[in-house]
Amino acid sequence: MRNGVTIGQAAAFVGVTVKTVRHYHKLGLVAEPERDASGYRRYGSAELLQLVQVRTLAGAGVPLAEIGPMLDADGARFDAALAEVSRQLAERIEELTARRNTLERLADGDRALLPDRACALLDRMPGLGLDADYVAAQREALVLTRALVPDGFDAFLGQLEQRLDEPEFVELTRRGQEAENWAPDDPRIEELATAMADHYLADPARLGDQADQRVWARAAAQYRLIDGHRAEQAPVAARLTALTEAKLRAGGVRMPPG
Repeated sequence: MRNGVTIGQAAAFVGVTVKTVRHYHKLGLVAEPERDASGYRRYGSAELLQLVQVRTLAGAGVPLAEIGPMLDADGARFDAALAEVSRQLAERIEELTARRNTLERLADGDRALLPDRACALLDRMPGLGLDADYVAAQREALVLTRALVPDGFDAFLGQLEQRLDEPEFVELTRRGQEAENWAPDDPRIEELATAMADHYLADPARLGDQADQRVWARAAAQYRLIDGHRAEQAPVAARLTALTEAKLRAGGVRMPPG
């Protein structure tokens, strides 16, 4: 009877399952021993060594399809193959770390979708007397802008920061919040739109420079999606925005087409 151990013993010694050993055989990574007189396959030191080598490489992240050629390679090619696997693993670690960081940010609300600077801006708004609906609308606008018009995000964020530093803008925004309780055809909506347009026209830099305007002109479709994403929930706000934009165009401001 041939000396050696059964497949179950070999698997246990090496630290894998019997199913894994058979899979290695199927892939040709480990030679399958002949059966002895009693009909059992007996694994000797040569097969156990192969099992250990394959298990070690697989455990290090080497794809099974690449293990065979590595085992057949000379020293230089083996080292080169290990270096390539190491590089791939480093990329994978970086990717997994980024995913983990995203999951951690998900537990912190907005920080999964927005940079800290934007989150700080949103955190300021309630202290300025801006209600939860306005903050939510700005959050959605920032998220959509970052995703749909990344080239315009920093400028959009900077403009919003500047506006919140202006008491007149904050007061106009509060009046816009009050307008949500008005009828959609209330004449005060047009009066408020005029006041908002005049505020911007008094200093056109509040609407960004020409480069910013060109970015949004190229992204007219995205602008409409961002600008009107809450139109159904807030029809008065939508009308106020449309009237304000019309007055800005009439004042010579370059706006994305409506």
